[in-house]
Amino acid sequence: MHRPNIIINSAMSADGKISSVERRQVRISGREDLARVDRLRAESDAVMVGVGTVLADDPGLRVKSSHLVQERTRKGWQQQPLRVVADSSARTPPGAKVLGEGCLVAVSACAPAERLARLREECEIIRCGQERVDLRELTGALYERGIRRLMVEGGGSLNWSLLQEGLVDEIYVYIGALLLGGKDAPTLVDGSGFRGDYPGLKLISSEPMDEGVLLRWRVAGIP
Repeated sequence: MHRPNIIINSAMSADGKISSVERRQVRISGREDLARVDRLRAESDAVMVGVGTVLADDPGLRVKSSHLVQERTRKGWQQQPLRVVADSSARTPPGAKVLGEGCLVAVSACAPAERLARLREECEIIRCGQERVDLRELTGALYERGIRRLMVEGGGSLNWSLLQEGLVDEIYVYIGALLLGGKDAPTLVDGSGFRGDYPGLKLISSEPMDEGVLLRWRVAGIP
């Protein structure tokens, strides 16, 4: 199956949490890392999140730097990467910042018709899978649209699903200088957890950044 090169990018606290126990967005990255994330978006064909991230953080997922937008234009690319939401039940609010031209919401066949009708006014809809979004089908469809580099910005449930399916090539994690705590706080990879056959990682680089450190890993077994 052809699919894009898939990179998970995230920021987490020193104790491995990507959000607080209240599932509220917490500023973990500093200025340097935020600029890095903006460049990574600008260098990607598409940016994807799960609906949980949309509901918790309401991200826009757009490149912020006008200089980077101009760089994309000079290359003959769209000004902004495609914005993709994996949303099995079409729970994305019609007023979410991610919506608008250049947004694709992937739903399952069981998504309620009334929610789909509202979302179709704000974005493109694609059906992938029966009860849940089939991520293999979705990433294959993105490849057919010309998406070669897909940046994933979480959350933990989407990260888990992609890793479980063996669809992730690299993981970039900024570890910030703070502690969030909470046994129920979201982590980089949530889900039901691996039971043996744990995916291995190969460290690509380690770089001090702001008050924390940026780690880049390659997922073992991906050629």
